[in-house]
Amino acid sequence: MDFWTVRGGKKLYGSCRIQGSKNASLPILAASVLACGETELDCVPRLRDIDAALRILRHLGCRAEQDGNSLYIDARGLVHSCIPEDLMHEMRSSVIFMGALLARCGEARLSPPGGCRLGKRPIDLHLKALRQLGAEVEERGGEILCRAEKLRGTVIRLPFPSVGATENTMLAASAAEGETVIEGAAREPEIEALQDYLNAMGCRVCGAGTGRIVIEPRGPRGSVRFRIQPDRIAAATLACACAAAGGEIELLDAEPAHFSTVLHFLKEAGCDIITKQCCLTVRSDGRLRAVGTITTEPYPGFPTDAQPVLMAALLRAEGVTRIRETIFENRFRQVPELRKLGAEIRLEGQTAEIRGVAHLTGAELEATDLRGGAAMLVAGLTAEGETRVRDEGHIARGYERFDRVLSALGAEVRRTDS
Repeated sequence: MDFWTVRGGKKLYGSCRIQGSKNASLPILAASVLACGETELDCVPRLRDIDAALRILRHLGCRAEQDGNSLYIDARGLVHSCIPEDLMHEMRSSVIFMGALLARCGEARLSPPGGCRLGKRPIDLHLKALRQLGAEVEERGGEILCRAEKLRGTVIRLPFPSVGATENTMLAASAAEGETVIEGAAREPEIEALQDYLNAMGCRVCGAGTGRIVIEPRGPRGSVRFRIQPDRIAAATLACACAAAGGEIELLDAEPAHFSTVLHFLKEAGCDIITKQCCLTVRSDGRLRAVGTITTEPYPGFPTDAQPVLMAALLRAEGVTRIRETIFENRFRQVPELRKLGAEIRLEGQTAEIRGVAHLTGAELEATDLRGGAAMLVAGLTAEGETRVRDEGHIARGYERFDRVLSALGAEVRRTDS
């Protein structure tokens, strides 16, 4: 159990480097089982979700070691295609190993994944795509078994641009006979990162970043070295923290284009945003204004992962902001906790109406999920007095040493273990 203590009222100043992307790292870790040699990854964040993925790799028989932000994987010794239930339940992204194991071993046996409880997140699209590639999929007793003597390339049309289904399809198709085309693919930057890794490994993949991806398998290379892109949600969280608390921070090694919709609304709220190629500066006096209506959408729309932290930044903004959530049915789980600080938030279905208040007051809160927990820390930066967040490890799943990052920028934040 983690306890985060935040004392509000401090403006943020200084610069910090953005951590490597969690959501880019995890599918690439799964993809590493396809390599016939070694994989070396740079800029991998030290997170609980990364640790969970490494435990899965080791269970499968791979050698997997992390030293700082460098990571080494040797998948030549892979001997298993089954992932135990306890490892699957540690994180949502564990399901990505399904496509990779099917491609490498011809079978994969696993249970439904865990992760944050944000509502229904079925993997039906994953399974349908694998079946279209020629896999036999059986679901029985809480276990999913995929088998395929031979995978065959085909045209797969996704009715919704699911990131996980797109990634699983790309991984399985990398070992299929013939070309695979994914229509209606997810367009997130993390999909482009997976494409770049697969190409470095010897496949021929193109189209990532658009709705149509083409995968043409080729013989894998012996070794791969790859650099993980910066985490756009971590960068968005820090930008929202500065917007709420006030001050001026520089985010180094960031990709502003990857979270431009978040920056758009911060500008609308009154922040000064200065972007350069790989960094940006956020300047705020802490007196924000409401921004009208925000609707979460698949990329390149406003990201659902940034919704809680932007909500937290706007709790004291003058006027009324409405946020419409279209991705996850339980993405507003942070709202009851933010209300304990004095926030005025009204929920009606999948829409939250935030009416800015003059003051927030510190309180005892409980983190509900990864991004909701981060939102409580952002809100605590603007609250009078002390805010204490009880956390079962959600925040450390996605933010590397977040207490040290915020403290280095001038915030009063302390994290302790029970």
